[in-house]
Amino acid sequence: MCRNRLFTGAATLLIAGAMHPAFAADYPAKPITFINPYAAGGPADILARIVAKQMSDELGQSIIIQSKPGGGASIGAEYVARAKPDGYTVLFGTAAAHIVTPLMQKVQYDGIKDFTFVGMVGNIPNVLTVAADTNLKSVDELISDSKKNPEKYSYASAGNGSSPHLTGENFKQKTQAKLLHVPYKGAAPASTDLAGGLVKVGFLNLPAVLPFIKEGKLHALAIAANKRSPALPDVPTMDELGYDGFKGSSWYSMAVPANTPKEVVDTLYAALKKVSENPETVKLYEKQGVEAFLMDSKAASEFVAQDRERIEKLLKAANITNK
Repeated sequence: MCRNRLFTGAATLLIAGAMHPAFAADYPAKPITFINPYAAGGPADILARIVAKQMSDELGQSIIIQSKPGGGASIGAEYVARAKPDGYTVLFGTAAAHIVTPLMQKVQYDGIKDFTFVGMVGNIPNVLTVAADTNLKSVDELISDSKKNPEKYSYASAGNGSSPHLTGENFKQKTQAKLLHVPYKGAAPASTDLAGGLVKVGFLNLPAVLPFIKEGKLHALAIAANKRSPALPDVPTMDELGYDGFKGSSWYSMAVPANTPKEVVDTLYAALKKVSENPETVKLYEKQGVEAFLMDSKAASEFVAQDRERIEKLLKAANITNK
């Protein structure tokens, strides 16, 4: 009887081991869903659709974009963390989903341990913009007027813990500008209210505000990046204006639930890499103000771990916490 049990157990392990490669080899056998943890129409949604369209061609399967906004990107992130680890549910995540919100709030997932990173996708700088009716023409004017009229200015972000939020708080800390934070459930609704004058200042991702800048509804004062953006070549960087070391951007990654088979992760990354190196993708990125930021699974995991240390220090310095 013991011998039979040992044989049955060994046979079960052999069958499971044989099935795993077959499963991975068949991937993808059905449509894949990209979860966008922000509102539809925002920078994450725009970038996800650019990538999904071309990855779909590479993988031979449809890729569906599904928005699950709210909770500082935690709703969408938790959904993916709890999904079946089969590669069919992918988080199009940011630092907010993986790092900031888990540091600031009590969430039901670990932003790093509950995921396997497929790779990094892109980086998008934040732009300091003001509503057209403010008639402000420079960063100095904004700082000066906000100190004289502290009740006059509020700034919009994509949500608590988002890159625009951290950028705004860093700006306030370094310049002593008087601005009230107004969090939204994504950059799309934030930029709409900003363009409508309901809030006067924004530190939002470039793709979200670019159409309104071109229409004259928003005035771009500076870009929080290392260099000027090809999408806004006339807008200076904060460094150029004398605000040294002032950076603010959002990185975007692809992640699947932890324990997703390596073969599946490798298949997704191979498609992402091919798409990212496609000249057509590069042009689409530049048009939206996106900087290519490709990293494989191992490099992405190391980057996120290092960024967690950096952000934790920033949160403590700015005294930002909801816990």
